[in-house]
Amino acid sequence: MKKAIVPVAALALALAFGAVSQTPGNLKHRVVFQLTEPQGPAWDELIVHVDNLLANFAQDGGAQVEVVFFGPGLNMLRKTNIAFEKRLKKLADYGVTFSACRNSMGAMNLKTEDLFAFASQVRSGVAEVVRKQEAGWSYIH
Repeated sequence: MKKAIVPVAALALALAFGAVSQTPGNLKHRVVFQLTEPQGPAWDELIVHVDNLLANFAQDGGAQVEVVFFGPGLNMLRKTNIAFEKRLKKLADYGVTFSACRNSMGAMNLKTEDLFAFASQVRSGVAEVVRKQEAGWSYIH
């Protein structure tokens, strides 16, 4: 019985540390991802990369992460995309920001209520990526 408690406690501690590492005051790394690809391997890869990044930087001052979605990639944030909802919500709960491009939303006739509640919006996805780079964020495409 005690053998089962130790791994569970260690996992809970690691998850709590990951959540704390996302607080803005103590962040060493700032990373912006861009997702423009339609549904396919890039969607799974995004989640794997963000998970790995958070895990690797948890002991190195933490990381602030934003993922900017535009073009066909915006479909990943649609409420109808239940296959990715739980995985994205988990990352959002750790402090990852998911930003939808309003220009793409307009072109695709999407409204705020069409997106997951944890998604934020930016006027232009491209401009958001540029602003982050100009502010010293690392950029991952």
